[in-house]
Amino acid sequence: MMRNRAIAFLIAMPVLCCGAAAAAQQNAAEEAAREREVLAALPHDAAQVLFGLERFPAPGPAAAIGSYARGCLKGAIAMPADGPNWQVMRPSRNRAWGHPALIRLLERLAGELSRTAHWPGLLIGDIAQPRGGPMLTDHGSHQIGLDADIWLTPMPARRLSRFERDTMRARRVVADRLHVDPAVWTPAYRRLFETVARTPRVARIFVNPAIKRELCREAGRNRAWLAKIRPWWGHERHFHLRILCPAGDHQCRNQPPPPPGDGCGRELAWWLRQPPPPPRPPKPIPLSRLPRACAALVDRR
Repeated sequence: MMRNRAIAFLIAMPVLCCGAAAAAQQNAAEEAAREREVLAALPHDAAQVLFGLERFPAPGPAAAIGSYARGCLKGAIAMPADGPNWQVMRPSRNRAWGHPALIRLLERLAGELSRTAHWPGLLIGDIAQPRGGPMLTDHGSHQIGLDADIWLTPMPARRLSRFERDTMRARRVVADRLHVDPAVWTPAYRRLFETVARTPRVARIFVNPAIKRELCREAGRNRAWLAKIRPWWGHERHFHLRILCPAGDHQCRNQPPPPPGDGCGRELAWWLRQPPPPPRPPKPIPLSRLPRACAALVDRR
């Protein structure tokens, strides 16, 4: 029954036609096919399946439960699709849910970037599922509503249609493993990252190693903010923002703080030497590997 419910959900797509709409349907079909492939490889009671099928948040006071890569989310709220300085991308994924502390921070940050960093606005990608938890595709973290992907594409001066938000690609700013693309990169990117890194409650910002290298090169004498900029594979088109556990969320587990220093020495050199690992098929995550409170948030029928 669970398997049939999951397959029915994944293949349900609007019928589109003609030109760009046909291309959008093709993109949606490919993404659905990828999720069906992952679903077929997982047992019906895997945490990825259980949380991936939940379409609405769990009621009650907001609580981030567990760790960023092993946890769940209660009392989530959705990032508004449109704001004065942001737009939410990929609405069909239903991954724009977060802890209220993160949603409020993103709204404030979007306005501050517009005023002080001259960044025209944020295009916001995946945050979390309605009840957090592990996802079928794309992320190992984003499980407790305290992570958000921010596109490296500046927000355009007009409102994007839902169709555009589901189909357009983010701008790639990385040229190769060592360098950003000089045809794309501008000083505005350094201002963007520095402003985000100096924001209280921001714990880490994950970027491509080439972006970290460029920020190390451009930073001035006051380099303390660079400690929060952490290299990670991928991230050629977006950066990953992570905030600290909200005060009072006693079941939420923070990461240790970043090591001292700006991270521009041996650590970065190691990342620049490493090729990204090959993709691996997802392994099922038993519900028992998540905090006990997470089991109450999903339908296991």
